[in-house]
Amino acid sequence: MGNAFRLNAAVSVELVVLTLGARRTTNDTLCALLVQRLFAPYRGRWALPGGFVQQDESLSAAAVRVLREETGIRADRLHLEQLATYGEPGRDPRGRVISTAYLALVPNLPAPQAGPDASAAALWSVQQLTIDRGRVAFDHRRILSDGVERARAEIENTPLATAFCAAEFTVAELRRVYEVVWGTTIDPRNFHRKVTSTPGFVEPTGRTTVGGGRPAQLFRAGPARMLHPPMLRPA
Repeated sequence: MGNAFRLNAAVSVELVVLTLGARRTTNDTLCALLVQRLFAPYRGRWALPGGFVQQDESLSAAAVRVLREETGIRADRLHLEQLATYGEPGRDPRGRVISTAYLALVPNLPAPQAGPDASAAALWSVQQLTIDRGRVAFDHRRILSDGVERARAEIENTPLATAFCAAEFTVAELRRVYEVVWGTTIDPRNFHRKVTSTPGFVEPTGRTTVGGGRPAQLFRAGPARMLHPPMLRPA
């Protein structure tokens, strides 16, 4: 019984922080926050922000601390949700490590600043990381893929996409957010009909765009917390 609670694995947290746009590509690229590892293993490779959980802290507190230490971004001001737990043997060459991943889909993400355990921190195009399989360390490419899929489901079921638009926006601007996150094109007429007919999703402002061609109706985010029916991705 004395050895019943002996730990045989380290516990860590990883953070999948996604945003739209990097530098001057506002709302045009789905990007992930990565840090470049300064030490072995995988020195010089890029990884999700992450670190080991201290003995006196919870998983959520560790996620907040790690993101601040590795990127300078205050996670206590973000909405973090648990994504999944990863514990396959061999996923970390240093020994058995069980990681709980957190997800945040964040508009207007501050510019990251590398901490003492990283040589750089930057936003990377998710599409580029998908193509370049050897750039990401550990099993973080799989974790990132799971996070992207969860984010895509989030905007199916919630009005989160409106947070990536200005206070007043056109349906075309909202559609572009969906296209970037989903990685596909959307039929404009069908999308307009679904958006404007979903209760509480958007509200008309009574104003239209000025200049730049044909005026378009302006909307604001509505009061809905969940979308009924959901905005399903194209098949």
